[in-house]
Amino acid sequence: MASVLVTAAIPKSALAILKEAGLEIDVYTGSGLITKEELVKRIVGKDYLITPLSTQVDKDVINADPGLKIIANYGAGFNNIDAAYARQKGIPVTNTPEVSTVSTAEVTTGLMITLAHRMVEGDKLMRTKGFDGWSPLFFLGHELSGKTLGIVGMGQIGQAVAKRMRAFDMNIIYSQRTRLDPKVEAQFDAKFVSLKELIQTSDVLSLHCPLNDATHHMIGAPEFKQMKSSAYLINAARGPVIDEAALLEALKAGELAGAALDVYEAEPNVDDGFKALDNVILTPHVGNATVEARDAMAAIVAKNTVRIDQGQEPLHIVN
Repeated sequence: MASVLVTAAIPKSALAILKEAGLEIDVYTGSGLITKEELVKRIVGKDYLITPLSTQVDKDVINADPGLKIIANYGAGFNNIDAAYARQKGIPVTNTPEVSTVSTAEVTTGLMITLAHRMVEGDKLMRTKGFDGWSPLFFLGHELSGKTLGIVGMGQIGQAVAKRMRAFDMNIIYSQRTRLDPKVEAQFDAKFVSLKELIQTSDVLSLHCPLNDATHHMIGAPEFKQMKSSAYLINAARGPVIDEAALLEALKAGELAGAALDVYEAEPNVDDGFKALDNVILTPHVGNATVEARDAMAAIVAKNTVRIDQGQEPLHIVN
């Protein structure tokens, strides 16, 4: 009987698909993330691997199981896997694209609204000293209507964010390597600009690009100095796209008005400096943390595993 190692608890619907296909299932149920030592030990002899974005699958892990036939990554990204080395070994690596789009877009828009209207600050105030009552100049935030939203990476998620924020009457500009078809731009009334222009003119800068050599620390000290001092930064993409040390210094220096981070450069670790700032919102990588999105992701990894077991090519191969 073919066997699959699942390195974290996933929705039961996925396990049901694997079980129905007659696969032997080994699920890691320990506290916290599986360690590399435990992963290397348990993967030996397994045919298939299902693993979340938080688990590193490097050469050592891949070499520990010469019979491995697929690495099904539970996540839209796959920078946790040495995909190039897996390709050398003839092992397909798959991800779960598109199903996170709605959830991540909703989280992103929520962070924008919450940051601009200082809702987290307000909640903290009411849970501590409270307030003396309504007054004309008390606790002012900013409306998003009429402001410019700059989107870095106008893929599925970026477009979903643009769609939602157009309903807030925001002006949409975007930057990426390749310009969209004018018909697609027209759907969002979006304007293609250079990254420099986007950084300089955005009232809200929202990141939705993949992490690669070109985007690592794409937004750093020089970029923060170019931003409006009234601008907000949102990152629901990948942590290392931002130079976090530079961001912290920029926030302290008032080079931008605030930031909302759902992902981190040294995830899950977060610099304590951010925690001390009232104009920073920190969320624990919840971009696609909805029942709907996680169930859809579970179905993809399970069905891809079954496809390999049945001699079919899996969907969403990234290597």
